[in-house]
Amino acid sequence: MSDMQIRNLRPEEISIAIDWAASEGWNPGLRDAACFAIPDAKGFFVGEIDGEPIASVSCVTYDERFAFLGFYIVRADFRGRGHGPRIWNAAIAHAGARVIGLDGVVAQQDNYRKSGFQLAYANIRYGGIVAAPPRPPAEIVALDTIPFALVQADDATVFPALRPAFLRAWINTPGHVGRALLRDSKLAAWGVIRPCRTGRKIGPLVADDRAAAEAVLQALLASPGSNEIVLDIPAMNRDAITLAESLRLKPTFETARMYTGPIPSLRLGRVFGVTTFELG
Repeated sequence: MSDMQIRNLRPEEISIAIDWAASEGWNPGLRDAACFAIPDAKGFFVGEIDGEPIASVSCVTYDERFAFLGFYIVRADFRGRGHGPRIWNAAIAHAGARVIGLDGVVAQQDNYRKSGFQLAYANIRYGGIVAAPPRPPAEIVALDTIPFALVQADDATVFPALRPAFLRAWINTPGHVGRALLRDSKLAAWGVIRPCRTGRKIGPLVADDRAAAEAVLQALLASPGSNEIVLDIPAMNRDAITLAESLRLKPTFETARMYTGPIPSLRLGRVFGVTTFELG
């Protein structure tokens, strides 16, 4: 077996992992790479043999307590040779003592358990073609007009760590469209839609209730772009699933959200769309 060398991917090289994720059917966003590089510039790894990339993984550290693992891919023609565990261990070591989360394919749950991960819940990907509404609801505003502190505080109710730099980039990246709903000067719902290799993904979509989620969702669908939509939903949020089904979206696959330890209490009933399976 040729020796694999592991190093950090530079920000401009993250597209390597994203291209591999696309080939595995994960359908990344067109501008994900620039956003993904922001939280942790040293959180992406590549394994190379004779300078040729053959494996990738990310373990993005958000703060001193939490990290998220993704992009664990070994090129098909190099699988079964021990490269995967080596680059996996490099990512785990990067996290240090932090609790690590991941969204993994269901078939790999047992392997993740061997590394200390425990199942928290399932996420279900819904997809399909939807009809764009003729105009967004009148009470909807652009997300970037909302004080960022309100958005960050609301995100903290549904994600295990503060991620201000990532959120700012996610909201403001060209091509990404954000919308929000205020009730009595309070943020009731907000979301972002972005173009992907195929269609568009909505995520995050966070709301106090289904009506608020639907209002923001309709406003996002009214923005210019493909009517082929992807929405990733925590399986326990029945209101979110009902909303997806009302749009005739169909489940396409499922992931296992797993953690290596305890995380802050989250209001998952407010998550109508996961931000991204790759970074949480």
